[in-house]
Amino acid sequence: MTLFEHYSEIIPDFSHFQEFLQKPFPSHIRINSLKTEPDETAGFIRSRGDNLERSLKGNNTLYSMKGLTSPGNLIEYFLGYIHPQALTSCLASIALSPEKGSFVLDMCAAPGGKTSHLAQLMNNTGLIIANELYHNRHIPMGHTLARLGIMNTVLTAYQAQEFPLRQKFDYVLADVPCSGEGRFRRINEGSSYREPYERERLTTLQKKIILRGFDLLKGDGRMVYATCTYSPEENEAVVNYLLQNRDAVLLPLKTGFDHDPGLISWRDDRYEKQLENCARFYPHRIDSVGFFMASIGRRS
Repeated sequence: MTLFEHYSEIIPDFSHFQEFLQKPFPSHIRINSLKTEPDETAGFIRSRGDNLERSLKGNNTLYSMKGLTSPGNLIEYFLGYIHPQALTSCLASIALSPEKGSFVLDMCAAPGGKTSHLAQLMNNTGLIIANELYHNRHIPMGHTLARLGIMNTVLTAYQAQEFPLRQKFDYVLADVPCSGEGRFRRINEGSSYREPYERERLTTLQKKIILRGFDLLKGDGRMVYATCTYSPEENEAVVNYLLQNRDAVLLPLKTGFDHDPGLISWRDDRYEKQLENCARFYPHRIDSVGFFMASIGRRS
């Protein structure tokens, strides 16, 4: 059975894409500059014989660790010096790039990797509201933030699509619940991807969240909408819905990695031309979780 065959017309070099779905995910880590000097920690890890390679030129905090399957067992993890995190997940925070001292909302924050990365980029200044509806996720997320030395973050538990409108934000990250197709790899014969229950209900939720996220932006604010799925219904169609219902504009998206552009059509649907400013990350282009991102601002 060919995995995700219905995307064969939109995923470039589809046969190569299929090959990568048979490989396990590599181990990626982010060095936490709030607690350690990244070059020193990278050098210490290498001195033990671990194969550590920079993931992004000019960035000394993102690394791949070939041959190491459990970076969470390293002493650097317990000290809060490193955090295991998919490379493309880190790129969402880099795409947002909040300035120091800013007011930030992470709408769907658990398990806390992106929240802690945002705090790191802000050098623990300003204020981050890390919103997560489910209370049972707050304790592990709180442990993650404490381990990494995060001090500028407050946890809330609202439904993302109904987050109160009392306060506007400089930056909003909407890494929304999705079908998670980008997280699937067939690492053994028994592995199979399961379609989410009621995908249409999922896209309805995503549209509500993106509208609320945009409504929470200050006039010159910026939002990143992200998913870890390939589905145009959850990606371009949701962003296109925002463009049709709000005075929004798509901004160029910069992460330091090459990416494939967003789609302007899918089956019988046609999207606005500016959807090409979105970014699609495929595992055979960047060996990580498949991801979609859009950088959004207000039309001036």
